[in-house]
Amino acid sequence: MSRTITSQPSIQFAQAVTGAADKTGTQAPPSPLPSALSGERRTLDSKAGLLCYYQGGPARSEAQHTVPLLLIHSVNAAGSAYEMKPLYDHYSRLRPVFALDLPGFGGSDRSDRPYTPRLMTDAVHAMVQEIRRLMGDGPIDAIALSLGSEFLARAAAESADDFRTVALVSPTGFRGTGRLDGPPESTRGMPWLHTLLTRGPWNQGLFNALTKRSVIRYFLNKAWGSRRIDLGLLEYSVATTRQPGAQHAPYHFLAGNLFSKDITRVYESLTLPVFMCHGERGDFVDYRGKAAVERLPNWQVEELPTGALPFYELPDEFTQKYDAFVEKTLGTTGEA
Repeated sequence: MSRTITSQPSIQFAQAVTGAADKTGTQAPPSPLPSALSGERRTLDSKAGLLCYYQGGPARSEAQHTVPLLLIHSVNAAGSAYEMKPLYDHYSRLRPVFALDLPGFGGSDRSDRPYTPRLMTDAVHAMVQEIRRLMGDGPIDAIALSLGSEFLARAAAESADDFRTVALVSPTGFRGTGRLDGPPESTRGMPWLHTLLTRGPWNQGLFNALTKRSVIRYFLNKAWGSRRIDLGLLEYSVATTRQPGAQHAPYHFLAGNLFSKDITRVYESLTLPVFMCHGERGDFVDYRGKAAVERLPNWQVEELPTGALPFYELPDEFTQKYDAFVEKTLGTTGEA
């Protein structure tokens, strides 16, 4: 069951944070966390907990394409749907678009509980069913970033009929030449590390140190491979880490609990069309493991001269390659 939350338009992030007046002079209602994106901000009760998502798109009569698009952000200390903003803004002019806050992030449930690939995958399944409830039973397209790609891939492997295509941007699980062929649903987690991070008196203090504005900027610089980062993303990343319970999911991330040990086999099991894109700059450039999927006929692998978020740096080139992939794999007579 979903419900709509009062949401302010995504204009300038600074206006959202300060509650500055809009063009009509009406003060935006106070919110513990400003909306990351434009459109409707809604919540969904699911087996993965309360999920927050954003819905955008033109009027149905004005839409160029009617197949919905789902966007899934990455996982880090400051993840949120804001990471997908360039794609959300672009495609919401053309088609129905949905962007999910994964469990533990953004406006979704941030309670103290185990955060696992299964929890995240269940959230993706729940979001897909919500989209189909709202838009009809046809399959959807989906794009995920970084570690979010592992959750999307697992969901597509488990329920292929729900998806028309999937796109994985800077996906994890391809570093080096080794394979991740562990038991089904096993993780790379280190329980001792999670205990160390969470059970000592340094729990909140350590998270506060890890999410200082200067530290978040440092890691964004590493992801971009340059200092020319998106400042809106920086400011929203800082804001989202200041919410109650913000440390719970990131500590599971740091302990490896959200990384799948069987992800190579999951990627190889996908039978639907898969678009993979990664950059060649920054800390996320070791994609030697992509050889495992490059040989597969349903995979298209692209590399761009960017950091780990190519749709921020080269949005036109990224969307052109993605749209061409959809047209090529589905035929120019189908809806893209």
